[in-house]
Amino acid sequence: MILNIHSDASYLNAPNKLNGAIHVISTILKFVAASAAEAELGALFVNAKEGCIIRLILHELGHQQPPTPIHCDNSTAAGIANNTVKRQRSRSMEMRYFWVADQVQRKQFDVKWQPGQENLGDYYTKHHPASHHA
Repeated sequence: MILNIHSDASYLNAPNKLNGAIHVISTILKFVAASAAEAELGALFVNAKEGCIIRLILHELGHQQPPTPIHCDNSTAAGIANNTVKRQRSRSMEMRYFWVADQVQRKQFDVKWQPGQENLGDYYTKHHPASHHA
């Protein structure tokens, strides 16, 4: 059993509350994001925090975990997490969100860019008409 995380943020959209058959986190960040990249980095932070707990549980149950892949559909947020985007250019972002980059460096997580259509976390951040669910 290998943990796999799909992360997405909803930037400048009305909040929605959805749950599914899998573990889904739907929360409002405790700050105002200045960009979509900052919102996505905040989503990575929330998902990685939750992922740490699930990784520990799986380890205690005897399921050793390689670096957990986190799929993100924002290339800037993925670049910040992987240290391929300079932090000086993202100075205004919440510093606690750079914790994700530290976890990637420690080989706990592996943040990968993935197009929104292929990111399973994308569905929960979009508004769908009632006919979509019928």
